[in-house]
Amino acid sequence: MVAIEDSVGAFVAGPREERAPLGSGRLSGLTFAIKDLFDLSGVVTTFGNPDWARTHAPATSTAPVALALLQAGARLAGKTKTQELAYGLTGENVWHGTPTNPAAPDRFPGGSSCGSAAAVAAGLVDFALGSDTGGSVRIPASYCGVFGIRPTHGAVSLAGACALAPSFDTCGWFTRSASLLAGVGEVLLAGPRSGADGPLLRPEEPWVNAQPEVAEALRPALEKLEQIRGRAVALRIAPEGIDSFYDHFRTAQAEEAWAVLGGWVEATKPRLGPGVAERVAAAKATDPAMAAPGRAFRRVLQARIRPLLAGGAVMVYPTSPCVAPLLAANLLEQDAVRQATVGVTAIAGLCGLPEVTLPAARVRGLPVGLSLVAGPGYDRALLALACDAAAVLGLAV
Repeated sequence: MVAIEDSVGAFVAGPREERAPLGSGRLSGLTFAIKDLFDLSGVVTTFGNPDWARTHAPATSTAPVALALLQAGARLAGKTKTQELAYGLTGENVWHGTPTNPAAPDRFPGGSSCGSAAAVAAGLVDFALGSDTGGSVRIPASYCGVFGIRPTHGAVSLAGACALAPSFDTCGWFTRSASLLAGVGEVLLAGPRSGADGPLLRPEEPWVNAQPEVAEALRPALEKLEQIRGRAVALRIAPEGIDSFYDHFRTAQAEEAWAVLGGWVEATKPRLGPGVAERVAAAKATDPAMAAPGRAFRRVLQARIRPLLAGGAVMVYPTSPCVAPLLAANLLEQDAVRQATVGVTAIAGLCGLPEVTLPAARVRGLPVGLSLVAGPGYDRALLALACDAAAVLGLAV
């Protein structure tokens, strides 16, 4: 096998961890990459951090999701970089290098699945696996101008993958076409291909939360979808304010992150990069009493939103409130983007819903995504709708 030239720094440095197909099927002839938090037998999973790599032995087996793709005929081209511990949305990694955003080289690629998004956007592979806890597939897909999916929570196995916050963690993927996004879903997902045929719902808060230029750029895409699905029904889903979604998600995620990572952090005292170090410290300081309102709000929100989608309705709104931040953005500016962003990504995150993002528009030449969100278990139906939407929007089908 000839290694693919890495023009954007998407792959983990060192010898490329390639694997030949283990069978044939829907993905025969295609290449893929996996985020470096999925295990490959005989290889150390670095989780984006040198001290994690130093304190963990090579994996004894390969993550089942990677095996399924190999068995379906795909060829693994290597492991891609991740923001360390998968705990961030910019894609910055001071230890391994931040991948270049092929759509905007002076801006962040988005995280934490930065390498996978960049590899797909640059055409290095046909598709790539990432993980999504608080937006780590959806946001890089929006920033880099590719398709991405966060499936229903628990729909795709995360065995053999490093955890961050298990009740939020999902396995997602990136492609440059809607049909391949659905094709990977044929291999990894169960459930019906139809059913997401209810009305379009337009929750007001994510549209108002988006920067005006982003909302305006995406409005024509919404109008085109309305031509085939009927006028979107406007509704409010966040009477508490979208910022409250961020606050509740942040504390609930932090409690889980410390439960998962705290023992290793205390024993290892790892070196952590900017932003990640502060989030880990905040997670340590999050006691159960602080996180309890977040857990309670999660139940309230699920009871509020899931019934709206039970009949096949689909919410549509901006994936990210803004374009990719500049690489020169300071931590305060990055935190402001994070808060505005997670308030929206937490809708699907808190409710465990499938979300597909389409590269539907550009602002000053920079990509912005439009999200379609369905009820739990409607993943394959949502992917079918994404193919229809791509055709209407003039995107790669």
